[in-house]
Amino acid sequence: MNVNYQHTNLSHSTTRRKISSIIFTAASLTRATVSAFSPAILHHGHAKSAHPPFTQVLAMQTSSSLIDISSTAHERDVYSMEAWAQQYGMQKANGVEFYSEDGSDYQLMTQAFIAAGDSILFVPTDIILSSNTHKMNEEFGESLQEAEVALVNIDREAASRLPLFRLMVKILSEYDKGQDSPFYPWLNSLPREFYNGVSMTDACFDCLPPYASNLAMKELDTYSSFVSALRQGFVPISHNTINDEGVVKWAYNVALTRFHEVWEPTRQKMIAPMADMLNHAAAPNCEISFENDNCVVKALWDIQPQTTLTISNGSPTNPTPLFAQFGFLPNDCTTIFCKAVHLEDQIKELGYSYNDLLFETESGVPSSKVWDIFLYELLQKNDQSVAEEFFVAFKITDGQKQQYHDHYFQYTLDAMKQHVYGILGDVDELTTKAQSYDLATHPRVPVIVAHNNLVRDTFTMTANLLESMG
Repeated sequence: MNVNYQHTNLSHSTTRRKISSIIFTAASLTRATVSAFSPAILHHGHAKSAHPPFTQVLAMQTSSSLIDISSTAHERDVYSMEAWAQQYGMQKANGVEFYSEDGSDYQLMTQAFIAAGDSILFVPTDIILSSNTHKMNEEFGESLQEAEVALVNIDREAASRLPLFRLMVKILSEYDKGQDSPFYPWLNSLPREFYNGVSMTDACFDCLPPYASNLAMKELDTYSSFVSALRQGFVPISHNTINDEGVVKWAYNVALTRFHEVWEPTRQKMIAPMADMLNHAAAPNCEISFENDNCVVKALWDIQPQTTLTISNGSPTNPTPLFAQFGFLPNDCTTIFCKAVHLEDQIKELGYSYNDLLFETESGVPSSKVWDIFLYELLQKNDQSVAEEFFVAFKITDGQKQQYHDHYFQYTLDAMKQHVYGILGDVDELTTKAQSYDLATHPRVPVIVAHNNLVRDTFTMTANLLESMG
């Protein structure tokens, strides 16, 4: 969709705020600070490059030293990355700046009021990494296609994750160029250490409940398939880089934790420097869109000064997938999955997903759908004909379904109690094991313990609630 940025946010209600909002016009862009790179000029929503192409920028770089991605490396250089992005035409609203409490975890916040609908960031296509098949094939040719065929032969399920594979290849390729890469400032601004499933050790998996452990292990399996395909030698990346486990895992984690999914006109994963600094929230105040391959971040509602700028990285109802993919535990989640992974058959038969089967974190109250799957499994174990009758009633009306719940309530209640107390016992044992580890060699223990504590606290409330029912 073409957007005329000269008319962005110029409605009657926002005209008086246009000084503090970001207005994308050619005039405003030409007032940018003069540097070695001329700013981009926008025309009817398209970024027309007025700066030197990357091939010319390469000549301006110095020696090709590689980025130190070790966890003991110097602090992330986010400010040089910001200056680099601005030289290529990145724009941000007045008051938007980096914020960090520890010098390693950065986020974006605003020191100025931002009105609903106002543009917060604009990132031009020139510095956006994309899994776009055409662009990647232009850069890597048949070598990438051969690597993708090898990947699918190794793992059929990986076919759905080819966009992630392409991003990983792109990141490794740019890392391999060292300071000769035009993306060097962005790469040097990235985290060195991750806490998600791919980064975990066997000892970490031993401290997680089954659901979290399965999700984390599945991500690790995908990573292993990616590495196997890369090491077959099709993609033109140096032997040293491809065989450096730390570098390859770092590149995978960068791709996994910083992409934004785009579905139209074709499915792509895209990483927009600066926009990838936005953190997650269950109720985000920003949204990302891609218009003519340029990234635009806008405010969903009025944002007050000294507010963190946030987007949604996943379902707010179930924090465990976020924990497995990103390595953090949201502090604003209101529900968690009931952990009934042993009832996966019943979940599928009733047409539910894990995101439907929830306990409220503030009260422990189970959703009605949790009761459904436990009753259904109970009936299947004891009387298949009654289970079939319940299934029919389940499909017809809630009223008929409720008659079965009323009749078998005590049995369902006992099954729920057994499950909840079983999870509580497991979580206490797993947490005790995690706390016995040395943080110097197991730095992911705190996030694992936080996850387990959220499960324990919620399930304790659920247990108390179930006991009050009989």
